[in-house]
Amino acid sequence: MPLSVAAGFDPAAREELDERWRALRIGSLRTVAASPAIVATHDGSLAPQSYRLTTAAGRAEIVSSDSAGAFYGAMTLAQLPVRANGVWTMPCVQIEDRPALAWRTLSDDVSRGPLPTMRYFEERVRTIAAFKMNGYSPYMEHVFVSPTDPLPAPLDGITPDQLRELTRYAARFHVALIPEQQSFAHMHNTLRFERYAAAAELPHGFLLAPNVPLSTDYLSRIIDQELAAVGRPPFFHIGSDETATLGLGQTQAYVAQRGRSQAYADHIVAMNKLIAPSGARIMLWDDGIENDPGIMKLIPRSAVIVNWHYGNEPTFMPYIQTIVRGGFEQMVAPGARNWNEIFPNVDAALDNERRFLEQGKASRVLGLFQTVWHDDGETLYEATWYPVIYAAAAAWQAGAVEPEQFARDFASAFFGTDDPRYALAIADLASILRTLEPPEAPYGQTDALFWADLFDSAAAKQLATADLSAARRAAEDVEQNLYFGAPPLHANAAFVMFLAARRYDALARKFQMATELRAMYEDARAHASEHDRAERDLYWCKYWMWELRDAYEDLAPLYRRAWLYESREGHLASNLERYHLAAQKAIERADAFYRVTEAYAHGAALPPFDTIVPP
Repeated sequence: MPLSVAAGFDPAAREELDERWRALRIGSLRTVAASPAIVATHDGSLAPQSYRLTTAAGRAEIVSSDSAGAFYGAMTLAQLPVRANGVWTMPCVQIEDRPALAWRTLSDDVSRGPLPTMRYFEERVRTIAAFKMNGYSPYMEHVFVSPTDPLPAPLDGITPDQLRELTRYAARFHVALIPEQQSFAHMHNTLRFERYAAAAELPHGFLLAPNVPLSTDYLSRIIDQELAAVGRPPFFHIGSDETATLGLGQTQAYVAQRGRSQAYADHIVAMNKLIAPSGARIMLWDDGIENDPGIMKLIPRSAVIVNWHYGNEPTFMPYIQTIVRGGFEQMVAPGARNWNEIFPNVDAALDNERRFLEQGKASRVLGLFQTVWHDDGETLYEATWYPVIYAAAAAWQAGAVEPEQFARDFASAFFGTDDPRYALAIADLASILRTLEPPEAPYGQTDALFWADLFDSAAAKQLATADLSAARRAAEDVEQNLYFGAPPLHANAAFVMFLAARRYDALARKFQMATELRAMYEDARAHASEHDRAERDLYWCKYWMWELRDAYEDLAPLYRRAWLYESREGHLASNLERYHLAAQKAIERADAFYRVTEAYAHGAALPPFDTIVPP
């Protein structure tokens, strides 16, 4: 099919098509005055965001009632070419398509460490748009650089001009920017400053006291400035989750007088008064309402409740129906299950997303609010595309998106290749996490395991029955397969998969070392009279610690590369410091084994193992 469009073709759709087709070496679009190969026409009878796509006889026609539908038709067209015997062809198809949910939004934690560069903000927007998401919600606690209140923000925070630029950029790709500004809890990074400390429920705490004028004044300035940058968003998320400390500090008398639910509702009403003049509907998390559904009688009916639940529960209908009975519109918010993990818990994420979205669609909720969190500040967004795009597909498609079919389609749709290595890598990474993090794991998630001391007893308990050798073989399969991996599209996401595998490999090897070190040292003690044998064991203990040192130091530049691809430098130094401190600890232990070896060579007895490496 000739690659040509008319001059008026949607420039964002053209950019997406060109980006994908150039990478796949299909070619670039050119503008022609007459008879373009790809045309977009209007049919007002079609539903919003829907389209009809027909490809035949070297021509593609996209029919839609609005510009969003035309864009989504082009996004489907982008994925249609197939390659056989080195030649790309366009199959002849007739497709009628529309979204199951009106809103398909990505909620993106940009406040816990990773803060995207403007280049990567734009890449993120283009990518979610290519998979038919139409909302992007940056989760902000303190990262907005307010012209009047700049102190809480990091020095490389999001300026009003950047927020304005990102809003305009997203709109080009039919994505609405939906700010989320925490306004109640999760405010410690503001309240730690003496300038705002009098607004804290508890000293320098977590929760803004809603009845304190300083709180309202501060929020009024921040929200006004964000709205000025964003313009007229369809929604403005005010957070307001996890307010457990309300009434425990300076609001104790206020809450006693008003009642806890009324005090909570007072805050929601106050925020709505700030935001409603912009035309935006407020959004808020649902946990307060799930605890007391009576709150819904006290807050504006125009509010949208964001229903967040991340477990693999048999049903989410009780949560959904609570809000339905209250008469409110809602979005369902599953999670990518990436937080505190080297690579997302894909099994848990897809189980959560599939069931929550199926039940949300059946209940005719307003949309999807897919969440990505970076709780410990070191997770990489690029690792999350698999669960994020699964949720996008499940929110668009009327029926179920079967995980097995999605696994078969993902590499082609996202990486632009049918090379089986990429699908195998995701399956291997999921299997490794199942090995390292069994249900009800007593220690914790894989980031915690990665940083745990190799002689940590709780970590050892969690891994006592784990097949570390099998986990390492799976990790090394990913490393081997992706060592030279450079897919046509999203090559850095493939690199992050390689990095995840290498970190898993180092994690499992560390706990193998713990067993081997103890065995070698005890062998040396048991054969202390055999100098050569004992000295060999002791030197190997030192070499094993050098191996661990090198593993951390080798990973640090790989992590730095992955971080800088997507995020600003601000939080990077503290994450890299963990690699260097872990390497230093290994050096100190190597030196301890060396000192024991030298003392042994001069006739000293070998001390107990735990005196060298205290538990």
